[in-house]
Amino acid sequence: MSTLLNTPQNWQQHLAKAFTDITELCQFLNLDPKDLPVSQQAEQKFSLRVPRNYANRIKKNDPKDPLLLQVLPVTHELLTDTHYTSDPVGDINALAAPGIIHKYQGRALLINTGSCAINCRYCFRKEFPYADQHLRRDAQSSALDYLQQQPTISEVILSGGDPLILNDDRLHHLFAALKKITHIKRIRIHSRIPIVLPERITPELISLLNQTDKKIIIVLHCNHPNEIDNTVKAVTKQFIQNEYTVLNQSVLLKNINDSVETLQQLSETLFDAQIQPYYLHLLDKVTGTQHFNVQKEDAIRLVNTLRNTLPGYLVPQLVQEQAGKPAKTVINLQSTRQFE
Repeated sequence: MSTLLNTPQNWQQHLAKAFTDITELCQFLNLDPKDLPVSQQAEQKFSLRVPRNYANRIKKNDPKDPLLLQVLPVTHELLTDTHYTSDPVGDINALAAPGIIHKYQGRALLINTGSCAINCRYCFRKEFPYADQHLRRDAQSSALDYLQQQPTISEVILSGGDPLILNDDRLHHLFAALKKITHIKRIRIHSRIPIVLPERITPELISLLNQTDKKIIIVLHCNHPNEIDNTVKAVTKQFIQNEYTVLNQSVLLKNINDSVETLQQLSETLFDAQIQPYYLHLLDKVTGTQHFNVQKEDAIRLVNTLRNTLPGYLVPQLVQEQAGKPAKTVINLQSTRQFE
């Protein structure tokens, strides 16, 4: 097995040094906060957190950098709209037990933590009641009992927050418990950490994941090609060498990736890093994210054009999650182009 990222600090130290102050981040990027629509009030409602590895990929002196726009608290977040709510995808009504969301046939999602390595401003769970509903140590046994009693569940999805922000000890105990539930065949890990904090993917973590007898699926969250650098490629190479399935889901975001050129480059860059483009999500309309929204008609036009410029396997499915639906809604592109 080839060597993972060789860093002089452990990943917790890297995380502890993340930017958490607007002024400090702006100074690092050679920007003046007075020239930006930054909002301390928005930051108080949903804190700023940007790992320095990720910040190094943000172009300096550029207030419109697409990576910066994903993480900077701005005044637009304070606007209200009746079409934007605190629970846009119906997570609360789908809670089957503390820490478990059971929406879809055959799959259950574990809310492992409320923490992330980076706080994306469009996060659809930024108002989720994590204090009551994440999978604390004392709640894990009841959640596992629920899974044991549901033989139709063949796949467990680890989510949050970001499940990979849990330490190795917590993950070891969770994976050991899941290994005992024989009808679970796959563990799917939804994580942005390999993109924003690749230092977390240590040899110890890989060893831990390899101890399970379940199929491992890593679903990454990358929205722009500039988010992928050599540190990310080193991580995804390890995933592939260990025979994990590696997929990516993106969110279509206004002024960030809502162009054919950017989406084409994103798919090409993902595939070069051995990541399969999987889903392109319409925005989940959580309160304060109106400025990120791309209209469905524009999204359809973008993806139809993308289908004319890329082979079919590089075009992600355009989807929308809707509360109460038995699966994600695949958006009808109204196109007859054949897969090539």
